[in-house]
Amino acid sequence: MKIRHFLLLITILALPLRSYAQIDQSPEVGIIEHLGDTIPLDLKFVNEKSQPVTLRQLINKPTILSFVYFDCPGLCSPLLDGVGTVIQKSDLVLGKDYQVITISFNFRDTPEKAKEKKNRFIEKYSQGKGDGWIFLTTDSTTIFDITTKTGFITKAVGLDFVHPSAIIAISPQGKITRYLYGITYLPIDFKLAIAEANKEQSRPSIQKVLLLCYSYDDGTKKFGLDVIKIAGILIVFFILSFLFIYIIKPKKKQ
Repeated sequence: MKIRHFLLLITILALPLRSYAQIDQSPEVGIIEHLGDTIPLDLKFVNEKSQPVTLRQLINKPTILSFVYFDCPGLCSPLLDGVGTVIQKSDLVLGKDYQVITISFNFRDTPEKAKEKKNRFIEKYSQGKGDGWIFLTTDSTTIFDITTKTGFITKAVGLDFVHPSAIIAISPQGKITRYLYGITYLPIDFKLAIAEANKEQSRPSIQKVLLLCYSYDDGTKKFGLDVIKIAGILIVFFILSFLFIYIIKPKKKQ
């Protein structure tokens, strides 16, 4: 009887792990981590000042890389708000200890839009330290190259995109050292990611499950909490708790 219960437990545990593995390894939209890989530094972009630049010219210190598109109705602005908030809370100095590079993954976005978006967030969050937060646009081929190399997978839906929400720590040599998921970031995690990037140290992420809690609504063209997925996680938790308390855990002798 105990063996049967054990096999049942393994089967239940395997279901969410299998789903998670599919999301991590071959998602239609999501993140495939490339920790330790070096991003292509010679890719060409245009900054918010309409100047042509390469990542090699820009990345000379620990860098937080974020991907957005400027007309996004969902996660992009909250993500940038999250970056701005952690910039304010961190005791590290933007532009000196690290920098932030935001790249639009929509080839239709222009340097003018990049400038408008940058001004909004610089004024709100970084006390005018604009040189430390750089906004870039580029063509579709370059977008594909940089998102592929960083494992950031999006899907076009009309003029909008389904996309994940994460920021990526890059070392001064262009090495991917950490992924931070979601739209809010703890100052301690942010600072640690920058310190690791400065030392060229790659560290695995522990927050991937946060991606499972978001889905894209084709009707509203916005992201929201996926109630079904959250309910599924809770059901699995309660089933495992039941199995442990009433079946797996040895009964006390009377």
